[in-house]
Amino acid sequence: MNRIISFLSAIVIFFVALFLYTKLAGPISFSVNSVSTTKTDFFTVTGEGESVVKPDIAMVSVGVQTNGSTVKTVQNNLNTNINEVIKALKSLGVDEKDIKTTGYSIHPAYDWTSGRQKITGYNASTNLSIKVRNIDKVNEVIDTASEKGANVIGNISFDVDDRAKAEDEARKEAVEEAKRKASEAAKTAGFRLGKIVSYSEDKGDSPRPVAYDSMRLESMAKEAQTDIQTGSTEIKITVTLGYEIE
Repeated sequence: MNRIISFLSAIVIFFVALFLYTKLAGPISFSVNSVSTTKTDFFTVTGEGESVVKPDIAMVSVGVQTNGSTVKTVQNNLNTNINEVIKALKSLGVDEKDIKTTGYSIHPAYDWTSGRQKITGYNASTNLSIKVRNIDKVNEVIDTASEKGANVIGNISFDVDDRAKAEDEARKEAVEEAKRKASEAAKTAGFRLGKIVSYSEDKGDSPRPVAYDSMRLESMAKEAQTDIQTGSTEIKITVTLGYEIE
């Protein structure tokens, strides 16, 4: 009987103490730890699209090289010749804003035969970058420039002035190809594709250059007119899609 009374007294004392603690120190706090997981399985696939278009503009590089005994002489020769070239280009309908000077240099020529450095004259050069918007006149532009004093013809490249439409077509084809490859890979490997979580693209096309050397330029100026075929321009876009795997 005493043991029961002692046990009951202990329980009463415990709850009284608990009541007093919560009144004085506040409620007893309880915490529950939660664990969340993030899906980290991804699948990437690439696709390439291409749009073949007919070029409608050309970029032509022409220049003048000259030499003389003094700086003044080569400057005058250079300026006279290049101004004649520019004047002739404008007469063909090339807008002034489409003619850009891309280089101008004058440097001494040295003679080392006597074992000592001796200036024997000066070399000068200047170059123009010409945007030909009427692509049918690209051959005439080159011929006219060479006739009027241009003795250097650099690379000629063909491009499309408004690339947006062609790029959109190539991009659409690239995305469709990437999605098709992703679907086939999922079926073969036995997984399910989730949503697309990443996208990137690379434009790997570049204008097609046509190079000229000095011998070809000499022959072109003396014997025949220039005959450059524009051909076609390939605009390529590669896209990479990233999928979640379910």
